Amino acid sequence: MVLESARERKIEMVVAAIKEETFPEIDDCGYPVHWLGLGQLGKLIRVFQQAGVSKAIMAGQVRHVQIFGSSLPDLTMIKLIAGLKHKSTDALIGAVARVLEESGIELLDSTEFLKPHMAPEGTLTKRGLNPHEQADLEFGRPVAHKIALMDIGQTIVVRDRAVVAVEAMEGTDATIQRAGALAGGKDLTIIKVSKPKQDMRFDVPVIGPSTIRNMIDAGATALVLDAGRTLLVDRRQLVEMADARGLAVVALPPIE
Repeated sequence: MVLESARERKIEMVVAAIKEETFPEIDDCGYPVHWLGLGQLGKLIRVFQQAGVSKAIMAGQVRHVQIFGSSLPDLTMIKLIAGLKHKSTDALIGAVARVLEESGIELLDSTEFLKPHMAPEGTLTKRGLNPHEQADLEFGRPVAHKIALMDIGQTIVVRDRAVVAVEAMEGTDATIQRAGALAGGKDLTIIKVSKPKQDMRFDVPVIGPSTIRNMIDAGATALVLDAGRTLLVDRRQLVEMADARGLAVVALPPIE
C-alpha cells in the first residue's frame, strides 16, 4: 500500500525487507529490495546511505516478541539495546529512530502515504453498538487507554464489563483468539486504542480482514477503534466480512 501510493506520487523508493517478517512477494514491487535480518541495524543504515536515502518510513509489522528470537544483532544494534533502560515498543523503535536520524536519515510519519486508509470517525458497518456492547465500551475503553499509556499493549477484550484478555507482545489477533478460548466464544467486545500522544512514526494500530476472521472464530460481536489513528487494510473486504456476520465496527475520537 505504501509503495503503490509512492508510485502514484512519483517518489523513488528503496526497500529494506526484514527477513523474519516481510512477505517474499515484496521482491516483485518494482523497486530495489535489500534483505536483512532484524538485528542488522548497521547494514540497514549502510544500505540507505549508499542509495542516497535521506527519509525513511516504517511499513508493516515487526512483532515485539522477535527481540527474544534467534536474530543475531550486529554491533550497532548491540550498542542500541545496551543503552536501553527497558525494552518496550516505544523505547526500542524510538532508539532506532534516533540512530537513523544521527546517520542523516529522517524517519517519517508511517501514515504519510496511507492517509486515505486511516479509519474515519463513525460507524463503519451497517450496524452500530447495541446496549450490551456500549456498556462494555464505556467500561473498557478507559482501561485500554491506561494500558496503552503504560506501553503494554493497545487491545483489550471485554465481556459483561469484565476484562477477558489484555494484549502484550503477542499482538491483537492472538489476544482475540485467547479471549475466545477463555470466555466461551460469545459476546466479546474488542477495544483497540492508540497510545496517548501516539508517535505516528511507528506502532500505529492496524486492523484488517484477519482481525474480523479472528473475531468471528472467537465469538466477538463488536470492534471499537481510534478514528484517524488506525490503519484499515483492505477496508472493503473487512467491512463486507463484518456485515455478513452482523458485527459492529466503530471508530471513535482518541482519548488524550
